[in-house]
Amino acid sequence: MAILSFNPTLSSSPSSLSFPKHPQRVPHFAFFPSAPTPLTSPSSLSLYPKRIMPNSPSSRDPHVTRTSALIDPDGGFLTELVAPPSERDALRQEASTLPSISLKQIDLEWVHVLSEGWASPLSGFMRENEYLQCLHFNCLKMDDGSIVNMSLPIVLAITDQEKEAIGANESVALLGPSGGAVAILRRIEIYPHNKEERIARTWGCTAPGLPYVEEAITPAGNWLIGGDLQVIEPIKYNDGLDHYRLSPRQLRDEFDRREADAVFAFQLRNPVHNGHALLMNDTRRRLLEMGYKNPILLLHPLGGFVKADDVPLDVRMEQHKKVLEDGVLDPETTIVAIFPSPMHYAGPTEVQWHAKARINAGANFYIVGRDPAGMGHPTEKRDLYNPDHGKKVLSMAPGLEKLNILPFKVAAYDQVAKKMAFFEPSRSQDFLFISGTKMRNFAKSGENPPDGFMCPGGWKVLVDYYNSLQSEEAVVKTTVGA
Repeated sequence: MAILSFNPTLSSSPSSLSFPKHPQRVPHFAFFPSAPTPLTSPSSLSLYPKRIMPNSPSSRDPHVTRTSALIDPDGGFLTELVAPPSERDALRQEASTLPSISLKQIDLEWVHVLSEGWASPLSGFMRENEYLQCLHFNCLKMDDGSIVNMSLPIVLAITDQEKEAIGANESVALLGPSGGAVAILRRIEIYPHNKEERIARTWGCTAPGLPYVEEAITPAGNWLIGGDLQVIEPIKYNDGLDHYRLSPRQLRDEFDRREADAVFAFQLRNPVHNGHALLMNDTRRRLLEMGYKNPILLLHPLGGFVKADDVPLDVRMEQHKKVLEDGVLDPETTIVAIFPSPMHYAGPTEVQWHAKARINAGANFYIVGRDPAGMGHPTEKRDLYNPDHGKKVLSMAPGLEKLNILPFKVAAYDQVAKKMAFFEPSRSQDFLFISGTKMRNFAKSGENPPDGFMCPGGWKVLVDYYNSLQSEEAVVKTTVGA
């Protein structure tokens, strides 16, 4: 993997950048206020054209054919698995005749991820060979001998009873949480689900208290079922946020519409403060200095399963919206969209998945910072992972070589300038570090953070959310007491 350095001695031409050996890490976001266009059916999809360098002829000339400047998806094309509208009634009828598996919410989120091509070139839930490669090598070997990164198992667990009901059938219907058929899994393969091995190799830890494990693995069945997935229609949640859930193809189309010659992605699962904005705006400035003409920020909050004490998705999206409305980020050069993946909190293993998925959306720069996808140890008072290992792993991960890892300076609150600024060790006493936990505690207690920490509109969203929680808790206590 190439690690992008912002050393001023580098050439200003993007096509001639040189890269040092180790990355530093930053997060990523983006806002896209209008509703997306309908998902194109797989049968009508064409492969993306070859990428062009940032200094290629401008497509603003009406006589020049527009060619995408975006990098190719893993495997060369997006593996999109949603059936065309003309086939959906027949698929529903077929599903009604098949043995069925009832999906949990996290399973549905993985169907969503697979259906839109975030996990390209996967064509469905992993069969055993794919699962073993992922679990032991963090990558998949393609038929042509090339390697694509795949660090998290994307698997579907079934019970003994479901396995028995499937019998010798080669296809099964997948039913959503509401009971309706959402997909058919074809050419299936069933194999043992060794939970302890899966947990140990994914998290490097088997202690109790890992959120994803307790939610999706411990209570799951003892078998895994893989196969080719055919999704009946685009996955929708009808929660008022579906217009933010842009697929990789929709994002690529929007990047091309804006004539992006670089896309830098920032993921987080927390509200955006001015330190994040400083990093994102500074990244764009540096890319412009290197010769890129129109780098676009993909602000990409995670939208699947998160642990109970994380800020809910609807609150985060409203907060992100205020950040753009208050002018902290530029809507013209920022796209905010939801990344539908569930969160594992698996540190260096998971951050590879986060980076790989953004390749499929067209990003060629990924901002990574301290302890990406990490969490506190579930039973000990320490971090579960070394906070520097995520960025180091990304610099060496097989299959991520075409993604540039963007380093960033540490940002903190400058008590002299009264704003978020890059940390200066020579005057460390002037800086205040405000963690996500401290930020949430400020909001819960109604205490305002220092001026300049977060835009007023965004902060009000958080305070209102925690006030509503306290009101709900008071009502519950009153009801119980009565």
